[in-house]
Amino acid sequence: MLNAFEIDILPGVRGDLDESLVAAPPAELAPILLSLVDKGWIEVCRLVRWTAPDGQLGFQPAPPLAPGELPEVLAHAAAWEYPDGTWIGSLTLCLTPQGSKIAC
Repeated sequence: MLNAFEIDILPGVRGDLDESLVAAPPAELAPILLSLVDKGWIEVCRLVRWTAPDGQLGFQPAPPLAPGELPEVLAHAAAWEYPDGTWIGSLTLCLTPQGSKIAC
């Protein structure tokens, strides 16, 4: 569900799921992510603007959302869909150091 070598935008994870889960509502998909957060393998962050040292503009993950707010955030269908026009504020999944050990 999460590439071990890069951050993964939450809307993109649907393509990594089994056919039966691709069309599942957020209420069915959220527990999958929450179990990975509970195990300490991933964090869910929002994307924020970032300027690289060479001046190029891009995005990077903000600090992780608190586990207590994740059920409500992940319950919204918009969190699982590609945004219109901008990625700012979109959710991204990041491996934790513990998750990196498991994914390699």
